[in-house]
Amino acid sequence: MRSRRRPYSEQRPTDVGGGVWSVPVPIPGNPLGYTLVYAVESPAGPVLVDAGWNHPEAWLALRDGLAAVGMDVREVRGVVVTHFHPDHAGLAGRVREESGAWIAMHEADVALVKLIRDVDEGAHRAFQADMLRRAGATGGEVAEVTAERPQPPALPDRTLGDGDLVDLPGRALRTVWTPGHTPGHICLHLEDTGRLFTGDHVLPGITPHIGVYPYDRTDVDPLSDFLDSLAKVAGLGSLEALPAHEWIFQDTAARAVEIRTHHEEKLLRLAALLAEAGEPLTIWETAGRMTWNRPWEELPAMLRGMAAGEAAAHLRTLEVRGVIRRTAEVGPVRYALHS
Repeated sequence: MRSRRRPYSEQRPTDVGGGVWSVPVPIPGNPLGYTLVYAVESPAGPVLVDAGWNHPEAWLALRDGLAAVGMDVREVRGVVVTHFHPDHAGLAGRVREESGAWIAMHEADVALVKLIRDVDEGAHRAFQADMLRRAGATGGEVAEVTAERPQPPALPDRTLGDGDLVDLPGRALRTVWTPGHTPGHICLHLEDTGRLFTGDHVLPGITPHIGVYPYDRTDVDPLSDFLDSLAKVAGLGSLEALPAHEWIFQDTAARAVEIRTHHEEKLLRLAALLAEAGEPLTIWETAGRMTWNRPWEELPAMLRGMAAGEAAAHLRTLEVRGVIRRTAEVGPVRYALHS
């Protein structure tokens, strides 16, 4: 029987065994509801896997949740962040202020944090607007979709690479680099218990956002990276998964295979969509014709922007595989099947 995602109101700090506790931290105003922050016990103090969104309500939930399982946030040794997104990295800086903890993240996401912190709000909005226009969005849509960005996360003190052990005395917590959702996304293999902290990489009921930004980049292929990362995780075996959202589940490998199959089917449907169109489509037009969890017209502006990023990632993979091509027309980039 498959579990279900429980609302935040039903979540409680929990001892999940093996010297690991989960603490649900809310994401105000977000349908995901909460991030599951994990505290891993060690003789030198606990290390957190992720930290949650930077918001007063979230901070109280983290602090009080740790206290409920017998931990003082001031004794936290470190925070290892699975990726730079604000629902994972947001409170890491606050924890560091309270405890002097180190913050660790994969080097590829550390580079992105530095970039984000160096770009002001005006430049960020200009970047978004230009990206949307090149994707084929209209002037009104550009104005509607362009959004304020969340507060940049704290700059980590330490970088992690694939295979590195996290500073967790008396235990073995190994970095597994799984790019796709972000360039520096990592899972963490707790080798002394046979468990895998999966971040957003492998979730039990949903799949993470895989996007290209700017939408028309030709130097990256994040969906292929993600598919390769899923195969890498599946190769670790049937580990118990401790994800950042939803619920803990068994057999990471089986779920990774399911998610790979989902995206391969999505790629086939996208190729068929382009064939049926009979003419080259912009990224924005393609996204508008794809199937989402609700009709395109009903998606909030921010979600339309994310849907376009997801469409772009799938188009990019089909382009790399030689299934589709970019046309040489002036104006927004367009895609068509190879003749």
